[in-house]
Amino acid sequence: MNKCIITLINLFLLFPLAIVYAQEEQGPFSKEIDSLYREDQFYVGITYNLISDKPIGVSLRGLSGGVHFGYLRDMPINKKRNVAIAVGAGLSFDTYGQNLFIGERENEETIFTVLDDGIDFDRNRLTTYTIEAPVEFRWRSSTAETYKFWRVYAGFRVGYIYYYKTTFRQSDNDVFQTDIPEFDALRTSATLSFGYNTVNFYVSYSINPFFKNATTTDGQDVTIRTIKLGLLFYIL
Repeated sequence: MNKCIITLINLFLLFPLAIVYAQEEQGPFSKEIDSLYREDQFYVGITYNLISDKPIGVSLRGLSGGVHFGYLRDMPINKKRNVAIAVGAGLSFDTYGQNLFIGERENEETIFTVLDDGIDFDRNRLTTYTIEAPVEFRWRSSTAETYKFWRVYAGFRVGYIYYYKTTFRQSDNDVFQTDIPEFDALRTSATLSFGYNTVNFYVSYSINPFFKNATTTDGQDVTIRTIKLGLLFYIL
């Protein structure tokens, strides 16, 4: 998983930069002014994933990040075409390294246990694969003649986790879970991206928690929401 994420990050970092470079290298005679232009139809991004609303003692450990990409249909709603609404579809691959062990008893009851510093382990991770439907309300300082402009895009995403897996590894013990009854696969999040030209900062906060009706072995409620911080690249 580490090598896969690193490879995807490298590809997504290089691809938008190459597109922008190619656009900016076009000479003045090759540009065609489009009065009905649209902006930012594709997006790729990388994030560092934080967790909130967690049981006492739970913290991030190890790799925690995500790779995101998709398509948005830009629909300007004013004459200047600098205010728009966009809807689309995308995919998100996320991993959360932390110290909340998720296992299963013989009767298939889920176990949630906070791993303290006295327990030695190599990896404890939740990995998710999500299909998303992003919606954005957009403001930008763009015109039909320029590729460089300020932007502020606010919105939300509705997603469904079509596959997830928890991985716990010790030197002589591996535990994997792909069916957790308390896990909520339906995801909703509020999003904000802002920046200038190719560099855009991105923030996402999950509205609903990962788990429902879950408690740790010491009686704490398990909910857990995510906060994603990173960079988003928009491409025509």
